[in-house]
Amino acid sequence: QLQLVESGGGLVQPGGSLRLSCASSGFTFGIHHVGWFRQAPGKEREGISCISDKGDSVNYVDSVKGRFTVSRDNAKNTAYLEMTGLKPEDTGVYYCTVGFESCDLPLYWGQGTHVNVSS
Repeated sequence: QLQLVESGGGLVQPGGSLRLSCASSGFTFGIHHVGWFRQAPGKEREGISCISDKGDSVNYVDSVKGRFTVSRDNAKNTAYLEMTGLKPEDTGVYYCTVGFESCDLPLYWGQGTHVNVSS
């Protein structure tokens, strides 16, 4: 059974850090790009980062550049999103996705993990 399971969300103060994980099972993780999306309260879902299947290409939306780092460990079938310098506007539900050769058309989505940046 194919699964993507995000974890690592929670409540953090502004300026703090969190590391999200995306654990996969039931398919060949290492041949898929991994995308991270988030949906802030009252806003549309947006793509914030993408890492290629081999991990040799990454990109970020401007609002998280320099603060977030995406990575993956194909041996563990897991991707990560390291988030530092968190701001209240980073609050939302974070989702990981997988897609073939792209993050633009996700094939599968995880259930999401909540991140709340608040003092």
